[in-house]
Amino acid sequence: MTSSSTPLTAWQDRADHAARSVTGLFGRKLLFLPGTHLAAVVWQGRRQAGLLPPWHYWWQAHYVDCLVDAGLRELGGGATPAARFNGPDQPSAGHLASRLVTGMRLRNALTFVNGYYDDMAWLALAALRLDRLAEEARRPGRRRNARVRASLTPQFDAACTDDLGGGTFWSKKRDFKNTPATAPVALFYARTGRRGKAQSLLDWLDATLFDPGQGLYLDGARPGPAGDVLVERSLYTYNQGPVLGALLELGGDSNLARAAAVVDSVRRLLTVPAGGGGTAAGTVLRCEGTGDGGLFTGILCRYLALAAADRRLPEATRATAAALVLDTAGALWSGRRPVHAGEAKAPLEGRSIFSVHAAQPADRTYPPGAPVELATQLQAWMALEAAAAVMSADPAAVPPALS
Repeated sequence: MTSSSTPLTAWQDRADHAARSVTGLFGRKLLFLPGTHLAAVVWQGRRQAGLLPPWHYWWQAHYVDCLVDAGLRELGGGATPAARFNGPDQPSAGHLASRLVTGMRLRNALTFVNGYYDDMAWLALAALRLDRLAEEARRPGRRRNARVRASLTPQFDAACTDDLGGGTFWSKKRDFKNTPATAPVALFYARTGRRGKAQSLLDWLDATLFDPGQGLYLDGARPGPAGDVLVERSLYTYNQGPVLGALLELGGDSNLARAAAVVDSVRRLLTVPAGGGGTAAGTVLRCEGTGDGGLFTGILCRYLALAAADRRLPEATRATAAALVLDTAGALWSGRRPVHAGEAKAPLEGRSIFSVHAAQPADRTYPPGAPVELATQLQAWMALEAAAAVMSADPAAVPPALS
C-alpha cells in the first residue's frame, strides 16, 4: 500500500500512536507539581535525567502544537473520553497542552519571555491554536492563552525594526535578522489581524532573503562592516514552512504565486531518495539531523499540509505538497522501531522510536540503548499529523491523484 492510498483512519491511528509514544517516553510533571506537564529533551531508557534536565523552550512550543493537532482530531471524534489519543482514563490532548503551557512558564522562571524571538513566536502560534481548540471544545483556559499573546506581542513589536531595511531580529543581541524569526512572527501577525504588518515582513523576506535562482528563502542577514547587508545563504527545510504559512494566510495573487513556487522548489531542492538511495522508490523531504535540526522537516510538513488543502493553489501544487507530506510521513512510519523490553519499563513497551531521517530506519539512527532526542520524535509526530490533516481535508481540496 502506498502512502497516498493509505486511508484516513490509518493515518489517524498512526498519529495517535506517535502521540502516545512521545508523551509516554518524554512527558512528565515539572518537579512533580500537579497541573503541570513538560517533555524531557532526551529519553535514555531506564536511566532517568535529573529533576531539571536541559531546557529547550522552542521544542516545548512545538510539543504544544502537536498536542493541539491531536486535540483537533479528538474533537473531530466527538471530544468524548473514548476519542482521547491515550485512552479514556487519561487527560485530553487539549488539557495536556494547557498543563504544558503552565509548565513552560514555571520552568522558564515564571515568564513566557526568553532571549530568542523565534522561540517566542512558535509558542505564540501554538497558544493561538490552543485557544481556538479551547473555544471549539468549549473548554476553559482561554484567559491563560490570551496572557501568552499579551506577554509576547510587545516582544515581536520591539524586534521588528527598520534596521537592515525591515524584518525581525532573531535574538535580543539584535545583530541578526533571519527567516526563522521573521516568518513565524509574520504568520502570527497575519492570524491576529495585523495583516499590513505581516505583509511588510514578507516583503522584506522577498527583497532580502529570497533566492530567485533556487526559489527558496535563505537563512538570514546581518550588518556588514561597511554598513552593507551580509546575507547568510544557508538553506533549511523549516525556513520555508512558516513563510509558506504566512503567504497562504495573507493570500492575494502575488503571495499565492510565490507559495506555489516555494512548494515546487522544495520538491526540486529539499528532497532525497527514499531509503537513502536504496531500493525504495520515490523521494522524501530531507531531514536536518539532531539537535534543533531534528524539528526542521516536521515544521515544513505542517505548512505543506496547509498548501495541500488550499484550493486557491493550482492542482499540481496541491498534489506536490500532499505527496511530499504523505511520502515523508510514510517513510518515518515504516522506518520506526519498537521500544524493546530491555529499554524501558513494561508500560512503555510497544511504543515507537522514529528515525532522525525519513530516508533511514530508526534501528540505524537510534539503535537500542542510544539516547533519543525529543526534537526528532516531535518531527515524526508532526509529519504524521500533517499526513492525517491532508487526508482529512475537504475531498474537493484533495487532488484527484490522491483521492
